[in-house]
Amino acid sequence: MNERRPTIHDVAARAGVSKSLVSLAMRGSPKVSDASRAAIEKAAAELGYRPNATARSLADRRSRTIGVNMAELDNPIFPDMLGGAHAVIRSRHYNTMLVSGERDPELETMELAKLLEFQVEGLILISHRLPAETVRSLADEVPIVVLTLKDLTGPGIDSVVTDDELGTRMAMQHLFDLGHRDIAHVSGGSLEPAVVRERIYRSEMRAAGLESLTRVIEGDLTNLGGLEAARTLLRDQEPPTAIFASNDISALGVMAACQEFGLNIPSDISIIGYDGIALGALRTMSLTTIAQPLDQMGQVAAQRLFDRMAGAQIDDRLIVLEPELLPRGTTASPRV
Repeated sequence: MNERRPTIHDVAARAGVSKSLVSLAMRGSPKVSDASRAAIEKAAAELGYRPNATARSLADRRSRTIGVNMAELDNPIFPDMLGGAHAVIRSRHYNTMLVSGERDPELETMELAKLLEFQVEGLILISHRLPAETVRSLADEVPIVVLTLKDLTGPGIDSVVTDDELGTRMAMQHLFDLGHRDIAHVSGGSLEPAVVRERIYRSEMRAAGLESLTRVIEGDLTNLGGLEAARTLLRDQEPPTAIFASNDISALGVMAACQEFGLNIPSDISIIGYDGIALGALRTMSLTTIAQPLDQMGQVAAQRLFDRMAGAQIDDRLIVLEPELLPRGTTASPRV
């Protein structure tokens, strides 16, 4: 004979509270005290209670689902942002529905439309490239928070970004402090963060009186792009003493090129990346980098979205977080 499934009544009895309070707690209501919520969660865990998500959605006419569009599944910074957002979404007893356009604008538009068909209550868009008109049309349907694109704010839209100007200045100052003057840059093409990093690299070189030493080789933010760009730089009769790469993935490609040319890192050449991905922290890499607070960015985005969904009277905002310099084993003073 099948064992009876525990019900919301059983949870209420075990926790010593009313059925309505259990229902509020399961919906993530702020009206439930921390003590009551803890007692209810403990009782539910002990009983093995699982709320019926479909029935609950029908009852309150809400999907209790947040849609997340992650433009590139293989971009190592995006999963960390997703992890931060998902932690907040889960804590509010909501579900996360993930889609990806995989760098295909037409597919991305279709996937976003699919999220709306599932009646998600809000959207988090993690992307370096989204047409403004697409995002603004979506904002007519649901609240939206965009990650990494600072120019996409407007009615019903917030953006969460890292201060790329500050981060690039940190990278350049670190190299200047070590004594480097001949510093090259492997850029990242036309994507917004990469454009900012290249612009600040150029301005920092100019401000230091080093404009004649400015060298930019265009990459594409990939490992192979960094490898090929660095090969071009290292073939020069006077290669740079340091290379600032627009992101960590291309910096790892730069490291591979330096090894091909028989250079020792950092005694022969210094390398600094940008992003703070986990791979760069491995002892075999030990990449000096400018770390973005990726998990925090996701958390802030989700918290902001829930504020909007709750009807809070808040202005559209560009939320800018600070990066951090992580000095590791790929930067040192140049040879005298």
